[in-house]
Amino acid sequence: MSAPFATLPSSAKVTPSPFRIAIPDEHLSEFKALVKLSKISPQTYENLQADRRFGVTHEWMSTLKQEWLNNFDWRAVEERVNSFPQFTTEIEGLTIHFAALFSEKPDAVPIVLLHGWPGSYFEFLPILQLFKDEYTPSILPYHLIVPSLPGYAFSSGLPLDKNFTMADTARIIDRLMRNLGFESGYVAQGGDIGSYVARLVGVHFDSCKAVHLNFSPLLVRPEGVSDDAPNEIEKRALERGKIFLHSGMGYSDEHGTRPATIGHVLSSSPLALLAWIGEKYLEWPDVPFSNERILELVSLYWFTESFATSIYPYREMNPFPPKPLPFPKDQYLHKPFGFSWFPKETLPPQKSWAATTGDLVYFKQHTQGGHFAALEQPKEFKEDLTEFVSQIWPGIASK
Repeated sequence: MSAPFATLPSSAKVTPSPFRIAIPDEHLSEFKALVKLSKISPQTYENLQADRRFGVTHEWMSTLKQEWLNNFDWRAVEERVNSFPQFTTEIEGLTIHFAALFSEKPDAVPIVLLHGWPGSYFEFLPILQLFKDEYTPSILPYHLIVPSLPGYAFSSGLPLDKNFTMADTARIIDRLMRNLGFESGYVAQGGDIGSYVARLVGVHFDSCKAVHLNFSPLLVRPEGVSDDAPNEIEKRALERGKIFLHSGMGYSDEHGTRPATIGHVLSSSPLALLAWIGEKYLEWPDVPFSNERILELVSLYWFTESFATSIYPYREMNPFPPKPLPFPKDQYLHKPFGFSWFPKETLPPQKSWAATTGDLVYFKQHTQGGHFAALEQPKEFKEDLTEFVSQIWPGIASK
């Protein structure tokens, strides 16, 4: 008998393999040894600045090293995550991993939720939990599919003999959804790199009927759009965006120009990976993530050896953000388009700016939340997504 929410629709064309996280004991032992033996930088003027204006501090690194060694329980993470149905399937020679909640309702709306960097499918698990708490499989109004993008987490690495682009990822995501039985229509949602993939899915594939995003890096007023007078929360958000462009883009330049080098560096030491990724979990949310959450998210990257393959989109986006702005006409979404605006996003666009990139039919401005909106504000994020889908799905389902 299938576990709750794990029964695929009868229209599915494939039978994915059930998946559970089970990192081998020897990998855990090796990890502990590497953390113990890895050195932390000596104290410097820069890493003693408590405001982190030069990066993560010596004290923070020392504290998290000790917590990783003495308090962190990866097996508890596995147990919690394995409470959600997970699967793998083969597409174009790649193993694609995904978590999912499948509904038993024949008219359930399929939604694919796409993460970015340094995110993972872990970002959407709080939302899946909210749906599990509210519904049984017989009345769940949605099929919720949360893939690990190619090159991330438990999806396989990328081809070694050819380049791999976000357009390739978009094609695989569309194939995944159609293989699962959703050829007649689904909704794509994305943030960060996932927003680029979701947009490409919406532009190029007919089965994708609508797109909801929470990230769109528009930095200047699009041509032909008059400036809206920003309210106070928008003014602060725009100022934050300027600061990000001035002092927060070094990682992107490295990813985009020397991915092989930084891939070697961060695959050699858990502490190096912690410093590089952990910094983003401190700065990009509205409220810095807890030490426990940061260690959980970084550990996923370490145990899946996925950092080096996770940054492939940055070459494509270099220089970041892509030019020209606004987005090229061939990336305009001629489908229902929804956008959720969170004030501590790294590059939050005004509503009129976002409307230049698609047929905007839904826009919600929030007073809390940042770059990892699904993880930071799961209740609000869930509400936005369901409002958007309820607004647009009856109309597109009849077409």
